[in-house]
Amino acid sequence: PLSFSAAELVRAAPGPLRPYLRLMRLHQPAGTWLLYLPCTWSVGLAAEPGCLPDWHMLSLLGIGAVLMRGAGCTINDVWDRGYDKKVARTASRPLAAGDISIFQAFIFLGGQLSLALCVLLSLNYYSIVLGTASLPLVITYPLMKRITYWPQLVLGLTFNWGALLGWSAIRGSCEWSVCLPLYLAGVMWTLVYDTIYAHQDKRDDIIIGVKSTALQFKEDTKQWLSGFSLAMLLSLCIAGMNCNQTFPYYSAVAAVGAHLAHQIYTLDIDKPEDCWKKFASNRTVGVLLFVGIVFGNL
Repeated sequence: PLSFSAAELVRAAPGPLRPYLRLMRLHQPAGTWLLYLPCTWSVGLAAEPGCLPDWHMLSLLGIGAVLMRGAGCTINDVWDRGYDKKVARTASRPLAAGDISIFQAFIFLGGQLSLALCVLLSLNYYSIVLGTASLPLVITYPLMKRITYWPQLVLGLTFNWGALLGWSAIRGSCEWSVCLPLYLAGVMWTLVYDTIYAHQDKRDDIIIGVKSTALQFKEDTKQWLSGFSLAMLLSLCIAGMNCNQTFPYYSAVAAVGAHLAHQIYTLDIDKPEDCWKKFASNRTVGVLLFVGIVFGNL
């Protein structure tokens, strides 16, 4: 049967191209959504009152999110190819499985970063500098699991850069009273969903010596996730108040809180399939907030 899912499109791609699409995780779009959605929040909040978000900018940042998530996955797999071979879930990744050489991966990475640079150069000068400033985080994040139990925090700092970039791309600079709380909300959100994600691999991580918040929190995970969720909701309220958001926005924040509460309450940290399901459902969290921003602005 005809299917337009990302996984089906990758499977239908020509054979030589398929490993590269898998290297950039095009078959697993959840991560791309989680990178892109903070951009949409920021673009939405930066719109003039009574106006829809700038759809041209949303499209441009969407392309950038696909490219930068792909580049980040490529960098991650280059660093982690030795570890990936030892973990059942990641052993089939193209570099770990030998489908692509390191040289080919670097050539592909250069292509992705070049295209992403084209997207960045179409923005204003402030945004070009701001976007370039995120590169050290993109490059070093994969190393964090070797040295700290908080790599999810570094991922949050990396993945939510769009909460700053979206606003500056529209307004020409950042309004820090809005952008910083929005960025903090995104970082807290990442700590929630990526801690859940990390529980999938905790047994393998212990064996190979990789660190994560899942291993740090252990049986106290739900208490920590609840704290991060509360911090996220508080930060969203502050961001909304500082840009005069209205009732639909706060309704969406409440819906986000309810969704997170359900995730945490029903989460089984010892079932990898449940952890994946909860992780992937966070796209709904991001979309709910974006819809609330749009209607709140109108």
